[in-house]
Amino acid sequence: MNKDKYFILDFDSTFTQVEALDELGEISLSQDENKEQVLQEIKDLTNSAMDGSSSFAEGLTKRLKLLHANKNHLQQLVKILEEKVSHSIKRNKGFFNEFADQILIVSSGFKEFIVPIVTAYGIKEENVFANTFRFDEQGNIIGYDEENVLCQDKGKIKLLDKLGLQGDVYVLGDGYTDYEIKEAGMANRFYAFTENVTRDKVVEKAEYIAPSLDEFLYHNKLPMAISYPKNRIKVLLLENIHAKATELFRKEGYQIEILPGALSEEELCERIKDVSVLGIRSKTQVTAKVLECANRLMSIGAFCIGINQVDLDASLKAGITVFNAPFSNTRSVVELALGEIIMLSRKIFDKSTKMHQGSWDKSASGSVEVRDKKLGIVGYGNIGAQLSVLAEAMGMQVYYYDVVEKLQLGNARKCDTLQQLLEVADVVTLHVDGRASNKDMFGKAEFDTMKDGALFLNLSRGHVVEIPALVESLKSGKIGGAAVDVFPYEPANNEEPFVSELRGLPNVILTPHIGGSTTEAQENIAHFVPNRIMEYMNTGNTYQSVNFPNIQLPAQKEAHRLIHIHQNVPGVLANINNALAKNQVNILGQYLKTNEQVGYVITDIDKAYDKQVISDLKQVPHTIKFRILY
Repeated sequence: MNKDKYFILDFDSTFTQVEALDELGEISLSQDENKEQVLQEIKDLTNSAMDGSSSFAEGLTKRLKLLHANKNHLQQLVKILEEKVSHSIKRNKGFFNEFADQILIVSSGFKEFIVPIVTAYGIKEENVFANTFRFDEQGNIIGYDEENVLCQDKGKIKLLDKLGLQGDVYVLGDGYTDYEIKEAGMANRFYAFTENVTRDKVVEKAEYIAPSLDEFLYHNKLPMAISYPKNRIKVLLLENIHAKATELFRKEGYQIEILPGALSEEELCERIKDVSVLGIRSKTQVTAKVLECANRLMSIGAFCIGINQVDLDASLKAGITVFNAPFSNTRSVVELALGEIIMLSRKIFDKSTKMHQGSWDKSASGSVEVRDKKLGIVGYGNIGAQLSVLAEAMGMQVYYYDVVEKLQLGNARKCDTLQQLLEVADVVTLHVDGRASNKDMFGKAEFDTMKDGALFLNLSRGHVVEIPALVESLKSGKIGGAAVDVFPYEPANNEEPFVSELRGLPNVILTPHIGGSTTEAQENIAHFVPNRIMEYMNTGNTYQSVNFPNIQLPAQKEAHRLIHIHQNVPGVLANINNALAKNQVNILGQYLKTNEQVGYVITDIDKAYDKQVISDLKQVPHTIKFRILY
């Protein structure tokens, strides 16, 4: 070999996500009644050898004896390993093809299962250095070639010494035996590979940590399949967002930080530095001041329906996309509203409280069915419309009012004014959004207009109702009962006490902003929002963003994708195309979408291009953000 750079990769838990001998044990011991015990013993021997705690040679001998494996089992093992190739290895197949002569697999595993896996990625069979099995006449594995240095302690060092590579040597692996190559002076750099397993003793020794192959390639300025190592992209998740979101971001390779509660503006200004993706729920306020401190922020995920807690205008001007979950918890809110309507109509909470106090109050006084009652829905969006359908199925007569023209569902009746709805409804429920103009939209005048003894629900936003007016109406008996899930001020976390004039009033249900807090809803939200964000990060798609021009892009094929966000002023697109033309860049496709404030241009170009074009595009006047995807 006459190249001046060599890349040495381990196989087990590096090229693949698993230890192959552990997987072989799952196959060969499938019928053994002591399977779990034996497998654990094999794994313990593996880990002990990999973190440098015990003799590799002794451990290998013991593991093979415990396996009771046969040559036929190896075919099954290869099929499993094909599906267990590390994610970052899979997406960087181009690197292995391009540098086939310089890449060596050096493993204490066995060629019988390594060669079929790595050669599929362009690695040459003659560059695979590993052990080989010995079999008896029945094909049972009875040992290994003891003349092979890789079955010995310090085997990788002995092999590298024998190879005598002339040039720079870079080692990527997860085991102590990989680190020993660098320790022995046989390599310029050792990268502890932590995508699949993190061995503390190895990480402590390593000068460099590689959470993925992308990081290794990026650090060494080698070609990679993606634009930027995802382990360098920081995601900050606040307010107890469902674990599914963490799982999805982590699977994508992002660096995750999780905090249980909301943060104040000052705290968030400090935490937001170097964060690329922010995930919040309803309490965290993302203000213009916060966004000024967000030096790397690309996207905000509101893991809820409402987005009034985010300064959308400032986000747009900063080129930061915002996504929410407009449908994911609709059913949960509707079910809570229906349940509360029934509970209030039957005065169940008052009865329950008395029972807990030892009082038996068996009486039908003031207890009514909801059938044939008139339900007035203020705000006929996703939640209001679905509530309309389910309430009608229970026999209620539905009336609705919305400032926007909405098509009624079923037999719902549209009211031309809010007053018209209030005058007829036995139950009034609010499902409006949190825009500033809705502040205090429901106060004394509205309560006075309602029917005497009517019920009132607010599961929308706390600031839309004047609480003192509601309290007065409840105390006077004008309002027969209320259910409130949202409040003008809400505690930042579960430790802060809840203070409200509504506490202690009869036939009043108070819930701590849990309208959408069901397992199903939170999991749906935690699936929906991350996927929208990752789609934007990976492809540039802004579909369903609440502040950006919405655009759905075709798949990116054999091209680089240039993402350009700019102020919506005349001439920017012409300047972009002039920069492309000046650098003789061939445009494969171009897409533009604008709103009143920003323009969003996506250009797909040939893979071969002059890098000067990147600098030129960043210098286009009125540019807000620019990035390249490949």
